Amino acid sequence: MSGILIVDDNANIRRLLRSFVETNTVFEVCGEAENGPEGFEKAEELRPDLILLDLMLPDLDGISICELLRRQPATCEIPIIMITALGGEIARLAAFDSGVNDYLRKPFSPRELVKHVDGLLRGYESKIRSEENEKQNSSNWG
Repeated sequence: MSGILIVDDNANIRRLLRSFVETNTVFEVCGEAENGPEGFEKAEELRPDLILLDLMLPDLDGISICELLRRQPATCEIPIIMITALGGEIARLAAFDSGVNDYLRKPFSPRELVKHVDGLLRGYESKIRSEENEKQNSSNWG
């Protein structure tokens, strides 16, 4: 596992998310980014296991980053949790339309974040194992 990438323009939020993740889960933070373009570059470079992505970012917002990541073969399968202070239905639906896997509204507790991260990564790992088993089974028959 390579870890979790945090993309948020607020340094205090990044520190808080890092602390939540590293104190309450078995996962580590593999990188941080403070704006959209940097977040996109780090996602391509690090290929994290999961991205915690702020919706409202300077230069390139979270929805645009998610759409770009979903178009790249190397990053299209990375689970993404959109984190935002916006709670309206329009923002949430736009996030899901862009390809995010989960949506978490600020403020949230460490336990709530951990549940979202654990649930998403468990599902992602199961999917990968299933795909590997299918490949192995098809090669045994071929």
